[in-house]
Amino acid sequence: MLIVLAGLPGTGKTTLAVALARALDAVHVRIDSIEQALRESSWNAGRPIDEAGYRAGYALAEDNLRLGHVVIADSVNPWPVTRDGWADVARRAAVPVLEVEVVCSDVSEHRRRVETRATDVPGLALPTWEEVIGRDYRPWDRDRVVVDTANAIDRCVGVIRARLPPPS
Repeated sequence: MLIVLAGLPGTGKTTLAVALARALDAVHVRIDSIEQALRESSWNAGRPIDEAGYRAGYALAEDNLRLGHVVIADSVNPWPVTRDGWADVARRAAVPVLEVEVVCSDVSEHRRRVETRATDVPGLALPTWEEVIGRDYRPWDRDRVVVDTANAIDRCVGVIRARLPPPS
């Protein structure tokens, strides 16, 4: 199964992805890590990353899905085209997909997280609060699970687990 997490920076996607990956013994595909590796590679030579990180993530996810692993995709996933890309991965791998939008309804807490967090990806430049709230994050046009990380992460994991199909 493919579980796709989406949401603005600082909402808690990676914290949730790690907790969920541990709970499900799943593979965690993190676009931030992939994009930072691309920035640091000789391939980059100052080029814009554009969709390269997502394309690499799609390939890694599909390979692991074909091996029978549960995969958790962790990215901002801001536009219908990126959301469709993840859905295409699940379709090609012939597995179900669960799309999850991660929000933090407590704006003060969201801002605090953005302004005080440190990166665990060496060299990754984190966005400012102004960049987060100004980001081009398009509304969803299809069903998804919405979890609010203003609640405890364990509760969010429970909401997602409750939406997973029973093991076969």
